[in-house]
Amino acid sequence: MVKPQPKKALLLALVIVLVYAVVQFLLSSRVLGRYYENVIMNVGINILLAVSLHVVLGLAGQFSIGHAGFLAVGAYTSAVLTSKLDLPFALALLAGAVAALLAGLLIGIPTLRLRGDYLAIATLGFAEIVRVSLLNIEYVGGAAGMRVPHLTTWTYLYVCLVIALLVIVHLTNSAHGRATLAIREDEVAAEAMGVPTTAYKVLAFAVGSFFAGLAGGLYAHNFYVIQPVNFGFLKSFEILVFVVLGGIGSLTGAIVSASFLTLVSIALQAYPEIRMIVYSLVLILVMLFRPQGLLGTRELSSLLPALRLGQGGSR
Repeated sequence: MVKPQPKKALLLALVIVLVYAVVQFLLSSRVLGRYYENVIMNVGINILLAVSLHVVLGLAGQFSIGHAGFLAVGAYTSAVLTSKLDLPFALALLAGAVAALLAGLLIGIPTLRLRGDYLAIATLGFAEIVRVSLLNIEYVGGAAGMRVPHLTTWTYLYVCLVIALLVIVHLTNSAHGRATLAIREDEVAAEAMGVPTTAYKVLAFAVGSFFAGLAGGLYAHNFYVIQPVNFGFLKSFEILVFVVLGGIGSLTGAIVSASFLTLVSIALQAYPEIRMIVYSLVLILVMLFRPQGLLGTRELSSLLPALRLGQGGSR
């Protein structure tokens, strides 16, 4: 039985508050201008997207290439609630996340009995259905998109990100998380041991889609216009690269790779075609020379003791 560690919990809480306070001070005092604020917003939203797909791919081992569909559901649901129905932003964010969760259940329950390529095709089809539907709904602007008020702030982003990370870490370390990891390692063996594989895969899909929808609400209100073209296959591919590059199964890796690739993407904003070429080349190189990703399945908590051990010699 793991003993509670109040000192570590208190230290973690202090670090969380300190990071928020420092960044908030730099933004409010204009030490960091609008450009750097936008960089921080983009990095945070992409981290949230990466960790949401990490639950599906990294924990449950389910290859989904339609994550942009859940992002679109959350984005448009929250945008409609704030711009057309004048509901509070916090309520709209929650509603967008819940709508994405319901979409995840809708697609997950019938398709998660599939495996491998079949599941990937099913999720891609779902994302395309969402995108094409939005193209033909005049209420949300159709192909021209819809105007959205700029409501995303550092506070909203940071709170959502901290909640997502705490929930995912807790889920990973729980009995449900261990059962989900067993499915990732060997689904047939897990099922033979009595693990309800479909139920746990649906659970992972629901959690992942919820946080993708939450990221969608933040994404929509960080820009002034959203369009269906923003949620195509390339967006799903971009999120997939975050997880694969960092290491499938590593939450830390997803965070690091999402941060790095977002900064690269911002640096190449004037050359959008080159950005996708860079993403493709990065993915090819990783698959050739380090197929397990940058961190494999390791986390920060396991890397720090390993670094200390390397300095003092092997055990």
